Amino acid sequence: MSSSDYISPDEAQTLYGLFSERVKRSADKEAYGYFDNENQSWLSLSWQQVADSVHLWQQALQQENLRKGDRVALNLRNSKEWIFFDLAALSLGLVVVPLYPDDRPDNVAYILQDADVRLLLVNSARQWSAIRAVLPEEHSLRRIIIFNEESPETDLPYTQLHEWLDVADTEVVISPSAPDQVASIIYTSGTTGRSKGVMLSHRNMLSVAYGSLQFFEILPEDIFLSFLPLSHTLERTGGYYLPMMAGSKVVFSRSIPLLADDMRQVQPTIMIAVPRIFERIYDRVQKQLSDSNVLRRFIFKLAVNVGWKKFHYHQGRNSWSPLFLLSPLLNKLVAHKFHQRLGGRLRLAVSGGAALPNYAAKMFIGLDLTLLQGYGLTETSPVISVNEPSSNDPSSVGRPIRGVEVRIGKDDELQVKGPGNMLGYWNNHKATAQTIDADGWLHTGDKAHISESGHIHIVGRIKDILVLNNGEKVPPADIEATIISNGLIEQALIVGEGQPYLAALLVINGEKWPQIAQQLGLDPLSNDSLNSKVLQQHFVRLLRQWLFEFPAYARIRRVHLTLQPWTIENGLLTPTLKVKRAMVLEQFKNEIETMYKAASS
Repeated sequence: MSSSDYISPDEAQTLYGLFSERVKRSADKEAYGYFDNENQSWLSLSWQQVADSVHLWQQALQQENLRKGDRVALNLRNSKEWIFFDLAALSLGLVVVPLYPDDRPDNVAYILQDADVRLLLVNSARQWSAIRAVLPEEHSLRRIIIFNEESPETDLPYTQLHEWLDVADTEVVISPSAPDQVASIIYTSGTTGRSKGVMLSHRNMLSVAYGSLQFFEILPEDIFLSFLPLSHTLERTGGYYLPMMAGSKVVFSRSIPLLADDMRQVQPTIMIAVPRIFERIYDRVQKQLSDSNVLRRFIFKLAVNVGWKKFHYHQGRNSWSPLFLLSPLLNKLVAHKFHQRLGGRLRLAVSGGAALPNYAAKMFIGLDLTLLQGYGLTETSPVISVNEPSSNDPSSVGRPIRGVEVRIGKDDELQVKGPGNMLGYWNNHKATAQTIDADGWLHTGDKAHISESGHIHIVGRIKDILVLNNGEKVPPADIEATIISNGLIEQALIVGEGQPYLAALLVINGEKWPQIAQQLGLDPLSNDSLNSKVLQQHFVRLLRQWLFEFPAYARIRRVHLTLQPWTIENGLLTPTLKVKRAMVLEQFKNEIETMYKAASS
């Protein structure tokens, strides 16, 4: 393997400067891969071919007579066109507003209004029609570009992408931004209230990408598989600008349902994902194991446990064990086959965006995959910390990346100061002042502690910490993760603020429900079964078993059960699949009151 070929922020200056420098250094090397539906095959583009395509997009954008600093938005799935649009817009001094492809139309319309967006690229006419239906009459949009070959019914000027790109060959006037000018406004997921527009500069994202590269070596031969939405800051900085900085290739996955197949075909070496992806793989493996014989289950469990012990031994936390002598055999029987399912070449996986459950970390690491948990916020571009391969504590979110300072403030809140800290919230000075204090410390809202080794341990959101009426403080995240890990429950939310004990809102796994109901003599097709005392008592007993390692005050005494999942569409999940706790509490207000009334009566 060759040595690294990093482009520093000083060399790049801006995000488009990063791209230009990469083209100079690696013109003929492969930059991006994608699946061509017509040929039913994977194709690649060199850096020079990307530059040629970006030139076409620059010409088309230049004809729109937009001014430097104007906002342009795109609502596409990950693709080479996403990259072309972003780079062309940045080269002309425009501000890119990425939208989540699966976001609700009313939230997209709000963002278009709030950011005063002038030009919008959408995937389909249907997508635009849904947005248009909830967009107020007064807005700033001048041009809608439709990616697919469809004609929407709209009174706004629109054009098909292929027509828009069919412009006369003209000289492109690059309008370089200063490193500290706004490059992008990225709207937060909005777990509480309306989304806020986070203003990130070129320097913000470049510094964080470069700081992350100091923790692990990324090489030109590395291949990233891109499947997290590029509208997610983790994928944007870590899965797009960081590989460009290192000269690595990025291949766009076809879709999440095809992810397993894509991994086998593309054979990525690096994977960046949110915990839900690792949980899905874990669940699939567990389901297959449940259908296999006792011996196979025993060998798999032994392989994970021995690998986990060996990992801690290499990290300096465990002594040598004779069980390690079994490693070559267990690797052949289990770990090697597991790696082949992930493509066979995966050498590094990074998890961020939410807490990685310990059971998932244990399986992946136990089967000899370097899995590193990191932490960050959209407001910090996003990486604050990440574990290093040589100092990996899976119970933590790692140590701060280079250039980032952290401290523990009032209420054990983690506070951050670094070059990735946002410029502020778009059109929201009050929220900016509440988040970044006069000394430049950004208040994360997360309760944390820092170990002697410098590793950051996130306890939970300060606002989410439940305080029982006896004064006990309960961070619900760990309890919820443990409940979900058992497979019977799809989603969980713990309640109990100001109450004498904890209760839980639980979404039962639909596939497991018929078996559970029949086991308890209930009709799985009847809604009344979910309100059965027999069922509720059954789950209270199960929770007692699952949560036996938690303190006594964390015992859950009442449950409300449902089969209806919390989704983006029903407003209870953010586009990054985080539970909107406040919205769930509001929707189930009566059910929560009933759980506590039942106890007091």
